[in-house]
Amino acid sequence: MQNQRVPGMAEGVYLDYASTSPLDPRVRDCMLTAMDDKAGFGNPSATNHAYGQAAGAMVATAAQQVAGLVNGDPELLVWTSGATESDNLAIIGGAEFRRGRGRHVIAVTTEHKAVLSACDALEHRGWSITRLQPDADGLISAQQVADAIRDDTTLVSVMHVNNETGVVQDIAAIGERCRAAGVLLHTDAVQSAGRLPLDMQSMNIDLLTVNAHKVCGPKGIGALLLNPTTIRRVEPLLFGGGQQRGMRPGTLPVHQIVGMGEAFRLLSGEMADEVPRLTKLREQLWSGLSQLPGVILNGHPQQRSASILTVSVSGVEGESLRFALRDIAVTSGSACNSATAEPSYVLRALGHDDVLAEASIRFSLGRFTTGADIEAAIDAFGTAVRHLRAVAATGAASEAA
Repeated sequence: MQNQRVPGMAEGVYLDYASTSPLDPRVRDCMLTAMDDKAGFGNPSATNHAYGQAAGAMVATAAQQVAGLVNGDPELLVWTSGATESDNLAIIGGAEFRRGRGRHVIAVTTEHKAVLSACDALEHRGWSITRLQPDADGLISAQQVADAIRDDTTLVSVMHVNNETGVVQDIAAIGERCRAAGVLLHTDAVQSAGRLPLDMQSMNIDLLTVNAHKVCGPKGIGALLLNPTTIRRVEPLLFGGGQQRGMRPGTLPVHQIVGMGEAFRLLSGEMADEVPRLTKLREQLWSGLSQLPGVILNGHPQQRSASILTVSVSGVEGESLRFALRDIAVTSGSACNSATAEPSYVLRALGHDDVLAEASIRFSLGRFTTGADIEAAIDAFGTAVRHLRAVAATGAASEAA
């Protein structure tokens, strides 16, 4: 399946996997089976008849497939609508469940908005929030986290792979410090699942967020995994019929859950070959882009994911650059913030001014990315930058005259 264009995909180069990924046909086929009138269309909560039992068995299998990738407990997996809900449930639900210990939470300024906004919501409720600033490479040290922990700290949230820069945090070291202090660690692993080894036990992760649509699965489904050694429930954000042990009520979308399970099963089997392939393609991309003067790599040059490469370009206006690259599917940062006119808060946290942060492009690679896609992106990027710089130089000369 790797290196083949997805049937039905529009022509052009798609390098925006960090925003979303095309649905793998193998995942689609599993979902169609789950929607069949003879298979999994039943309500998994209706355990008194065969239809509900069949649906429940599919949900249980998917939980095992998802938990198996991260050494989690399928019995303590909560299905959600996606990573945003999982992040909210982990931070607000986890903090509220442990509020007897204290009302202090630690996060990083470069976290996804789903984390930062959840922290803002807690702050409005009277919680104290410490927001850690990364270094110029986007890294947070375990010592920074340890120094910020107080007697009333209840939870720390640090994402594994940054969704804009691809920088990889040392979650195992951070988890060790949190566990020693008796503080919960939440990790958003949306961009690292299937790209980096993930083990909730050895890395001391208490709450783990994952979703499906970043790994060639369906949109609208995610999960929050709880570590049974440290936390077995969180306070719910929704209220209803008591499904999923009351932590997230509502009828389960069996076909989406089956799709997520299959997506994670494929990750487990293909990760050993896929990560080196993506690393090679990412290096091919950077080798081509770095030939242009004034192109800056964002984030740590080595401690980074195989699938994300973000660059900033000096001397080029950001909106014009994105328009010039309209035939290459890329973004200027997080897809969740692309509709706003604000430059990336992640890149500003790394020390970029607004102009340089705005003149940034995120390339993100995935299962169906080919070497030809990379070469097309390099050519388009080089042509765009050289043209825009020539236009800028002509305009400057005219003004001087």
